[in-house]
Amino acid sequence: MANLTIAIPDEILKSARRRALEQGTSVNAVLRDYLSQFAGAQSAQASAAQRVLELSKAARSGRGKATWTRDALHER
Repeated sequence: MANLTIAIPDEILKSARRRALEQGTSVNAVLRDYLSQFAGAQSAQASAAQRVLELSKAARSGRGKATWTRDALHER
């Protein structure tokens, strides 16, 4: 496991320690959980985007024989 050093204003760290203590955890655990979720969210978003593209390519829907144009749809 790697160590990470970050710079945080003293007052923010004090508040974070108090809040972590109230929740029965530590600032270290909170940051570890957040970074784990953050890293996972990136890959989850990429996977979801890839799946949407795959579904789009496989979809059999289309506009059929419609001959409308954008201008025709927006005539007033």
